[in-house]
Amino acid sequence: MSKKPSKPSRKAPKVSAKSELVGVGLDNDDGHKRVTSGEQFTLVGGSAETHERMTETVIKTFEELKRRDRRLETVEPKELADILHKSTPR
Repeated sequence: MSKKPSKPSRKAPKVSAKSELVGVGLDNDDGHKRVTSGEQFTLVGGSAETHERMTETVIKTFEELKRRDRRLETVEPKELADILHKSTPR
């Protein structure tokens, strides 16, 4: 009895990790649907003021990551939380 030739093993293709920030505003009562998205973030909902604050926070966060020569995929959660907190308008 002859053996069938074995098939070469297939390895799963390497998938690069993709990171994205997601912001959700819950204080909308004017009926507008607000959505803002960028290369690595999506913001939805919120009042006009809340949505604007989320947008400003995310923009400043990515600017700070760039200044630190860091990428969202590689920054530690604690460091990201600190950057987000410092980037939030008061």
